[in-house]
Amino acid sequence: MLKQVQQDEQKKMKAEEQLFKMTAKTMAGLEPILAKELLKLGAQKVEAHNRAVSFEGDKGFMYKANICLRTALRILKPIHSFKAENEVQLYGQIFKMEWENIFDVNNTFAIDSTVNSTLFNHSKFLSQKAKDAIADRFRDKFGKRPSVDLEKPDVRINLHVRENEFTVSLDSSGESLHKRGYREETGPAPINEVLAAGLVMLTEWTPPLNFIDPMCGSGTIAIEAALIANNIPAGYFRNEFGFEKWKDFDADLFQVIMDSAVNKISDDDRTRIYASDINRQVLEKAQENINNAKVEDTVKTFRASIEDFTPPPGTGTVIINPPYGERMGENINDLYKSIGDVFKKKYAGYDCWLITSNMEAIKHIGLKPTRKITVFNGPLECRFLKFSIYEGTKKVHKIEKIRKSEGIESSEKSPE
Repeated sequence: MLKQVQQDEQKKMKAEEQLFKMTAKTMAGLEPILAKELLKLGAQKVEAHNRAVSFEGDKGFMYKANICLRTALRILKPIHSFKAENEVQLYGQIFKMEWENIFDVNNTFAIDSTVNSTLFNHSKFLSQKAKDAIADRFRDKFGKRPSVDLEKPDVRINLHVRENEFTVSLDSSGESLHKRGYREETGPAPINEVLAAGLVMLTEWTPPLNFIDPMCGSGTIAIEAALIANNIPAGYFRNEFGFEKWKDFDADLFQVIMDSAVNKISDDDRTRIYASDINRQVLEKAQENINNAKVEDTVKTFRASIEDFTPPPGTGTVIINPPYGERMGENINDLYKSIGDVFKKKYAGYDCWLITSNMEAIKHIGLKPTRKITVFNGPLECRFLKFSIYEGTKKVHKIEKIRKSEGIESSEKSPE
């Protein structure tokens, strides 16, 4: 019995030794959603930060996080921390790291620096010093320096600086995870895929209830909703991840993780997602993206203005990403007023959500939001607003709710 307990403890210790800390980068406002995603996937020691969530997992979980997370931009694996007061100390610390155990001299690399320090204030200069240290180490050992590729490097390295504390991380994602691989065509000002997925998840929409985007543009919001409804992994269509170029890449383990994620794809055909836009060319691009994502059975497109599109009966969720500023031939305040009118006239029983950075235009919607969430669309601070559209007036709805809770039957009907 004692021997079994000791063996179990040894196994536990060995498993814990294989765990390591990681950081998932995201967009401001999506940290709680990303933390929930990580917990659901099985991450340990999940902790939300500003535009990031830290967690622990093993190599297989790192692969899984890259494949499955919908609201992560990058998964960073910290490999070294140190303190430095100047660029000479920085160079020395980077130079002594065993980079040859991570990638080959024939691989290309790039360094991204994030700096929040009174000692150091030039991120490009720090990236250059770190790059020199890595290249010089390879030259001293092999007589050859690896090349830098700022566009598509084999290995991407992240240098994070807070005052005099440095953290060196490997970017396991490579290209940003918002680049799903399905979107080849976009309209003007396309929404980021990570933000689109985050917005859908913030609404707490539950398939198979209806989902509508009546100003769909390139179709990103509708596609991300369809991926969620069908449990298609966010990284399913990507050609590669950054970790595939690392020396310790385990191809067999990666295939097991990918197969497991693919096997969970749903065959449920009950969910219907509706995407419409008035612009024929934009809608054609959306349809191409929908086809690339293989969700054409779930997402149905229609050419119509928001005023002309008729939603299906029942209930569901609407998300709209309208223009934020003036556009040719249209006053933005009038546009937002018409959106509010459409919500009231056509979407009784629906939860209608709208994202915008135009705080003045919001006032012209003519409806009071029941929820406000601050998110960022690129550099723009936005509000993600929920409008619950009731059958009849909200006042009557509240009265009926109170009556039912008190066991009082009412013969009154809500006004049309």
